[in-house]
Amino acid sequence: MKGDYIAIDWGSTNLRAWLYRDNVEIEHRCSASGITRLGNQTPRQVFDNITSGWRESGCPAIMAGMVGSNAGWISVPYLSCPTHLDDLAKHLTPVDDVGWIVPGISVNRDDNCNVMRGEETQLLGAWRAMPASVFIMPGTHSKWVLMNGDTVQDFRTVMTGELHHLLMHHSLLGAGLPDQLPNESAFNGGLHQGLNDTAILPRLFEIRAAHVLGTLPREYVGDWVSGILIGAEVAQMKSLYGYGAIEKATVIANPELAKRYTIALHQAGIPSEVIDGEYAFQTGIRSIINELAN
Repeated sequence: MKGDYIAIDWGSTNLRAWLYRDNVEIEHRCSASGITRLGNQTPRQVFDNITSGWRESGCPAIMAGMVGSNAGWISVPYLSCPTHLDDLAKHLTPVDDVGWIVPGISVNRDDNCNVMRGEETQLLGAWRAMPASVFIMPGTHSKWVLMNGDTVQDFRTVMTGELHHLLMHHSLLGAGLPDQLPNESAFNGGLHQGLNDTAILPRLFEIRAAHVLGTLPREYVGDWVSGILIGAEVAQMKSLYGYGAIEKATVIANPELAKRYTIALHQAGIPSEVIDGEYAFQTGIRSIINELAN
């Protein structure tokens, strides 16, 4: 392999593809044909469409994400924790004549049952660029990954992003609200509650009461909810892993989301640094390509 390859991040709702020639990005394409949104198309048809004109020279594809789930193109086995990140390149699953799918990682113990797909590739790239004892991948389902050197020792999933969406769009909390606006004060107010109050369930209804009674502007409810959920996530994961295990955390996310988490981590006494999620993914794919070339 000579540095000519296709990198694909294929999730549940979206698909992103990059063409590389001599390890240089040539073109980037996006599609809404995630694994849960294929419509009448097969995964192969979606792949052929998104990579049209890219594979004439036999350029292989490395794919990660829900494309390897039991609802995807082919069901790819998980690697069980603890697992070395270098093992990802050693356990790729070939798919048709197009390339390979990266395996996910799992935990299956009495005290923790978890899976990740797609995040493992970001994790590999982030660890190559910015090693840390704990990696945090915020999002719909946030991942907190405990490392031991280059080994994924354990990880947990927190449904913070999904809970925010459900509360704001499918519950009384968000009913009848106007378009939401960002507000630092509202976010920080919610964050203080989430970090310091273990009983956030009753606090959630208080947000509804606060805007009904006029003490919280109705257009800032979303940021207050964001703050309280992120604060609770950070507080609970700090308690679970123990302060000593989190000497420093690396947040893998886009700048806007990363900023919210670094503020929360700082207030929780956890030093942090940030790496862009897309850059981490690309670095992870490049690492796998390099392993295949050796």
